Amino acid sequence: MKKPAAIIMLVLGILITIPGLAALAGGAVASAVGSIQGDGFLTSGTSRFSVNSFALTSPRADAIGEDVPGRLPFDIGTLRLRVNSVSPDKPVFIGIGPQADVEQYLSGVHHSELLNIRQRPFRAEYRDVPGGNPASPPADQRFWTASVSGPGEQELTWNITPGTWEVVVMNADASSGIDVQAQAGFRSDLIRPAATGLLVGGLIALVIGIPLIIFGAMGLGRHAARPTGGPSAGGPGMAGPGMAGPGMPAPAMSGPGVAGPGQVPGAQVPAGQVSGGQVSGGQGPAPAPWGQPGAQAAPAAPGALPPQPFTPAEDRRSYPARLFGAIDPGLSRWMWLVKWFLAIPHFILLFFLWFAFVITTIVAGFAILFTGRYPRALFDFNVGVMRWNWRVAFYAYAAVGTDLYPPFTLKRTNYPADFEVDYPERLSRGLVLVKWWLLAIPHLLVVAAFTNTAWRWRADNNYFGTTYEQSAGPSLLGLLVLIAAVILLFTGRYQRPLFDFILGVDRWIYRVLVYTALMRDEYPPFRLDQGPLEPEWPEAVAPAAAAPQAPPSAGEPPAGAR
Repeated sequence: MKKPAAIIMLVLGILITIPGLAALAGGAVASAVGSIQGDGFLTSGTSRFSVNSFALTSPRADAIGEDVPGRLPFDIGTLRLRVNSVSPDKPVFIGIGPQADVEQYLSGVHHSELLNIRQRPFRAEYRDVPGGNPASPPADQRFWTASVSGPGEQELTWNITPGTWEVVVMNADASSGIDVQAQAGFRSDLIRPAATGLLVGGLIALVIGIPLIIFGAMGLGRHAARPTGGPSAGGPGMAGPGMAGPGMPAPAMSGPGVAGPGQVPGAQVPAGQVSGGQVSGGQGPAPAPWGQPGAQAAPAAPGALPPQPFTPAEDRRSYPARLFGAIDPGLSRWMWLVKWFLAIPHFILLFFLWFAFVITTIVAGFAILFTGRYPRALFDFNVGVMRWNWRVAFYAYAAVGTDLYPPFTLKRTNYPADFEVDYPERLSRGLVLVKWWLLAIPHLLVVAAFTNTAWRWRADNNYFGTTYEQSAGPSLLGLLVLIAAVILLFTGRYQRPLFDFILGVDRWIYRVLVYTALMRDEYPPFRLDQGPLEPEWPEAVAPAAAAPQAPPSAGEPPAGAR
């Protein structure tokens, strides 16, 4: 499939599926509403309304069916109001009338207009309209469409008709000081037919949209896949992590798994020692380690072991999802202030791509459950989405480590941030049912601590029992990035230890994302692998006897000691 056709299919699928899901959700809610109407009415809780004026009126509303001539061929619904005075010996009045007549009656009268109602805890907001006493009791007026009055609980039932209406609650004797308990209920014969229509329409949209998303994602996944037989990352002419490129010097490295040309991959390189003509231990740029992106073949030095072949991911200590990032040495002091704005086009596209990501992950989950394999094209598409997201995150908000604008592509590019996941040939069918939620709970709690703002909850008297509220404030990751950016603003330098820690947090988050997206069965490690590169297995070191060595020259240490 050609790339433009795949893009068109993906876009059409998303545009059809999103309204379909909305219709399906609306139909489910309408069905639930229709099924829980005990006596035919969907009722609110009983709330207390208390004002010092002569009348309490409902909020101003737009006309209902104002342009419809005559009566509608169906009932819009039925409104039921139950009002009970807090003082048992005080009669109340409830009336519904045309808005113009109600406003004329209350013109110059001190009354209160209900503006808004907030739940948990309940609080009513009013607009106080100053004035004097009403000229006559409300029951003496002849414009009421429906009204009741008397002591005790009063119930008013009204079939909603086209027009602009207003509800009025007063004391029956038109005295001031209204203190009542009120409950509202609504019933409509349109709820069930509307629910059925929404459900059917939503299912039809999903039947059309989801296959378009899958075929489009598969087409883009094939285009995003790396060339067969190519290197894991980087390569000639491409600046990958751990490799020098335009504006990116190769990072200096030392320690296990870092070797220069003419040395054994994984051998310890003492700090400051010359390795293959390069100084390691921070004295100068070192070549990329063998088995890492950007590693290139180089002639072996006399008397040294030949370079070892690329080490497979299963022989590494690092998780089979690898995240890389390299600091741009020429970072602007102030550009991080506007990067979030410059990245808005990416945010819009990523919203739709992540939507497709969720759909393709669900489809892949069923494929794994029945076949034990993750469809390769969908796998490459999902990796491409995460790679795109990581590039934007590295640029704008999760590291601000480069000023180079991210490319609009799922493929690997010449960019100082990259992400890759090894494709699994087989996956457990049973784990697909539990790993994305049950087994991942410890990691999800850690990731929530890294990325979420504070949450607090309290007991409350409502139908849900507990109220959850989100407090304002940056997440831990956001706070670390902000500190690094402020230091950059005043000093012109990005603190390397802080950058390494931020990359460790990002790496943890993306490993958990890979695991919960069903892409690997290996459980993510509980550790922060800090720095721009992933660690390697020390066991990958080949034994010294694996290849013949030339005798060392005079004054030269043995090759294994380098």
